[in-house]
Amino acid sequence: MVRLNKIYTRTGDAGETGLVDGSRVSKADPRMAAIGDVDEANSAIGVALLHADADAAAMLGRIQNELFDLGADLATPGETFAPGEMTLRIVAEQIDRLEREIDAMNADLEPLRSFILPGGPKAAHLHLARAVVRRAERAAVEAAARVSLNPLALTYLNRLSDHLFVLARWVTREHGGDILWQPGATRGDA
Repeated sequence: MVRLNKIYTRTGDAGETGLVDGSRVSKADPRMAAIGDVDEANSAIGVALLHADADAAAMLGRIQNELFDLGADLATPGETFAPGEMTLRIVAEQIDRLEREIDAMNADLEPLRSFILPGGPKAAHLHLARAVVRRAERAAVEAAARVSLNPLALTYLNRLSDHLFVLARWVTREHGGDILWQPGATRGDA
C-alpha cells in the first residue's frame, strides 16, 4: 500500500522526476507526457462519474483504478513486462474485460448511421474523457518509439477510448440517442 506523509519533496524543483526504479528523467520526457495525459484522462473520467448511473459508475470506477496501474506501468522502465509482486503491469485480462463490456453495451445499441457529435445528456463528459484518452494513447505511442513500454499498455489505451465511445452511446440511448453529424448541413447558412 502507498503511504505518503509529505506531499512536496523538492526533488522535482529542477525539472526532473523519478521513475519507479529510482532513475531520474526530465518532466518533459515523452514517457512523462504520456503519464501526465493518463492522469488527465483519469481526472476527466472522475468528472464523468459525477453524471453516471450505477452501471456506468461501476465500469468507470474500475477504469480509474486501472489508470493508476497504467501510470505505474508507464513509469516502470525495463524490457520485461510481466507483472510481479512489486511491479504493476497492464495485463490481457484487463483488456479482455473492457472488450466484454463494450460487446455487452453494443448489443443494446443500433448500428451507427453517421459519425457522432461529442455531446448529449450524460455523454458529453464521456466524450471529453475519450478524447483525452486518445491523446494519452498518442503520447504513449510517441514514448514507445523512444523507450520500451509494455505493448499491452498501448492496447489498453486504444481499447479504453473505444469503451468510452460505446459507453457514451449507451448512456444516451434513454436520453434522445446519438447526436449525429450531418455533413455540410450548415453550408447554406449565411
